[in-house]
Amino acid sequence: MKCLPTASGEHAFADGTAVALGSAPGARELRCAGARRHHEKLLLSFDGVTTPEAARDLVGKDLYGEAGAIVLAPGEYLDADLVGMRLIDDAERELAIVVGIQHFPAQDCLVVGERRALVPMVKAFIRRVDLGSRTILVDLPDGLLEG
Repeated sequence: MKCLPTASGEHAFADGTAVALGSAPGARELRCAGARRHHEKLLLSFDGVTTPEAARDLVGKDLYGEAGAIVLAPGEYLDADLVGMRLIDDAERELAIVVGIQHFPAQDCLVVGERRALVPMVKAFIRRVDLGSRTILVDLPDGLLEG
């Protein structure tokens, strides 16, 4: 089956590794039998998924690997680490709370506040991410959070 992993999640698909089909507790577990790159995607095979009908059941589903198998480069974060963090300005005033992450081809965006405004995860806007204090120091253009 074809898979388009996140950049940091690509290494989670090694022979013998287990992945979950969805993020809910008790999600179906699959064991990776093989992975190889084909253009911009990975071609994956799974133990017990040997027919087109069995593979069709996986189409459009999200696969989740162990967080420890994900290799993060400096400045990369897991979505779960960012959700709930506070956006602050230079004066340490809280501007919004991160409620989600959207992954787009050009860049990832923080989804913030009740209006679900999008804040691109680019150096021009994100000055510092501090996982310890659960804050993200930002320098945003006027009106960006007004959605």
